[in-house]
Amino acid sequence: MKRSRKIAAGIVATVGIGWAIASAFAQPGGMGPGMMMQGMGGPMGGPMAGAAHGDASFHDDMQLVHAMLFDHEKIKRSVTNLPDGIRTVTGSDDPGVARSINAHVARMEKRLNEGRLFNLFSPTLPVLFENKDKIKTVVEMTEKGSTVAQTSADPKVVAALQAHAIEVSELARDGMAAMMRGMRANMVGRAAQR
Repeated sequence: MKRSRKIAAGIVATVGIGWAIASAFAQPGGMGPGMMMQGMGGPMGGPMAGAAHGDASFHDDMQLVHAMLFDHEKIKRSVTNLPDGIRTVTGSDDPGVARSINAHVARMEKRLNEGRLFNLFSPTLPVLFENKDKIKTVVEMTEKGSTVAQTSADPKVVAALQAHAIEVSELARDGMAAMMRGMRANMVGRAAQR
């Protein structure tokens, strides 16, 4: 195993444990039933509870995201803001990473169409899922990745689409570091709301 992968795996494990502990203590009454992972991909408490929604495919989708975060240096991404939305091109010269990108895009498009939220920290995804019927999505998949155009007539949805594109670009650029920043910001935001 490459040293960078070992380090990344250690970071993921540390973040996961830290997140579970922080979530447990952030809940009223501290730790309780369902507060810690019950096996890999099992029910979770705290911020993850809202993301999973009892969804059987959540774990598989999360594994795919982690794989892309580890290989983020192999991902190329461009975003064009349109007056009514976005056009993104995300790809990789690595065939395995390109397949992961395409699988992720297909899974997230299906989740959006079905209204099955997949969210760990994004403030934009709840807006997009709440307004899923106002979004027109066109996906083109290639051997190298995906081109996605998403448009809406609703200015609030357009703003959320453009902000989410920035979030995804940060993940593609910075990998796990961007995810950790987003999770910290989400935890701080939740604590400030209390």
